[in-house]
Amino acid sequence: MKTRSLKIHVSPSIGEVSAEYIAPPDAAAILTLAHGAGAGMNHAFMVSMADALAQTGIATLRFNFPFAENKKGRPDTPAVAHQTIEGAIAKAQQLSPALPLFVSGKSFGGRMSSQYVSAHPESPVKGIIFYGFPLHPTGKPSTERAEHLKNVKVPMLFLQGSRDALAQWDLIELVCSSLPKATFIKIEGADHSFKAGKINTIEILSDATNKWIAKLLKKRSV
Repeated sequence: MKTRSLKIHVSPSIGEVSAEYIAPPDAAAILTLAHGAGAGMNHAFMVSMADALAQTGIATLRFNFPFAENKKGRPDTPAVAHQTIEGAIAKAQQLSPALPLFVSGKSFGGRMSSQYVSAHPESPVKGIIFYGFPLHPTGKPSTERAEHLKNVKVPMLFLQGSRDALAQWDLIELVCSSLPKATFIKIEGADHSFKAGKINTIEILSDATNKWIAKLLKKRSV
């Protein structure tokens, strides 16, 4: 297993952010893994996901957004987040040029990744994985945050907890059913943090990610 700590250049004004690249032998794909609004790339969920994905044969590039890098409480603006994701995509291509590239993220990280891809259809991204899409703030059900998903041209995988307070169930189902390229998987009993009692949700999430990517890559090779 190859593990490497590195820096990603975002822009002259923003500077660099920390990242970690984990590549198993004979990886089938590489995934950028963006964190949520409440914690950085070394949060237990992020580290566990990267390790679990590596066990399934998926390389990951986990990285900080500038607000986490600089230990600021407020998440970055979309423009800054998008620049960071663009830098992560470029770095992932540089590290693993032969591997199919996917983007993913926990909550805020997934939403910012999909916003970037929706505005950049020329990007090399083959698909997007959401580890809990934050459809709306807690207690304020709406679907406005999903509007940009209509412009995404690549397949999308939504892994969503049935008790996620940031995605009222009937609304997230409605959104996904309206997207021809969406696959929707329900994690029974899980909240927005993917806590579900004694259930090992990390294993469920990594397994679902691996199977979805494998299916897509098989279709492409036929």
